[in-house]
Amino acid sequence: MKKNLFTAAIAVFAILIITVAFSAPSFAKTRVIFGGGPAGGTFQVVANGIQVYKPVKAEKDFSVKAQTSAGSVENLRKTNAGRQQMSVVYSGHVWLGRNGQMKNDTKKYENVLAVAWLYGAPGQMVVRAGSGIKSVKDLAGKKVGVGNAGSGAFANCELFFSHMGVWDKIERNAMGYNDAAAAFGNKQLDAFWLFTAFPSGAVIMAAQTNKIALLDLDADAQASGFYKKYPYFGKLAVPAGTYKGVDYDAPSFQDSALWVANSKVPDDVVYKLLTLIYADEGLKHMYGQKKTFKNMSLKTGAANIVTPFHPGAEKFWKEKGMLK
Repeated sequence: MKKNLFTAAIAVFAILIITVAFSAPSFAKTRVIFGGGPAGGTFQVVANGIQVYKPVKAEKDFSVKAQTSAGSVENLRKTNAGRQQMSVVYSGHVWLGRNGQMKNDTKKYENVLAVAWLYGAPGQMVVRAGSGIKSVKDLAGKKVGVGNAGSGAFANCELFFSHMGVWDKIERNAMGYNDAAAAFGNKQLDAFWLFTAFPSGAVIMAAQTNKIALLDLDADAQASGFYKKYPYFGKLAVPAGTYKGVDYDAPSFQDSALWVANSKVPDDVVYKLLTLIYADEGLKHMYGQKKTFKNMSLKTGAANIVTPFHPGAEKFWKEKGMLK
């Protein structure tokens, strides 16, 4: 009798478990790790801005978690491997990675797909006014801040300086922007490089302690055939008055910061995030995070992208009439 009751109880318990398993709603969320950049940098502002936006936080099907990183190159590799589902990567690195042309790296990073254009980031080369440094070539033998290792700034500095024939002729100091500005102020550096939107807080800091000048990087790029070799770069000038004492336009070249996603991220997650961020309130929220995002809009979101879109993004931009 007891054995029969025990067997019956087990059977009822099993039925209950099966019933609950098949009838209870699934609460598992798709987890989106969003790679930003070094603390205080614009990449990290993008990741944090999307993470904290209330409609994104309210989503029931997925969650977004911002994660710091060294920058563009690290984001490319981690996103391709699926260790980050989304991130910010420079357009040039997406293009080079897809074509197996990264520095000392022939691997093809084909799992990184474009979601949206975010903003343009120009090269900025800070020197002391009156130093006699007029061209990147004049930096030979000088102490130069070249960006922190793993960042887009470092990679683009190496790319440009190698093209100009001075990468191996300078005393390279791999460090973040604020550290470089402080070292420049203490006369520990002769110059420092940035690849970021303007105005940069680091350059503002440097201009408070020294009379600074910005090099004409566009002149160097044009004379050396840089644009022909790397067609994803465009021209852009840092306007006069952006920084204290720099009362002239400083011509340069820019790359585009892109929002990218791993190819395996569900299409509906990419589509929904774009729907939230590129609504009027979403764009207003991003602009409130940093004025760098002033050009984010439906008109610019699918522009200046030379690599494939994620299917979820392609659907969104086609519906908005921004892709054919």
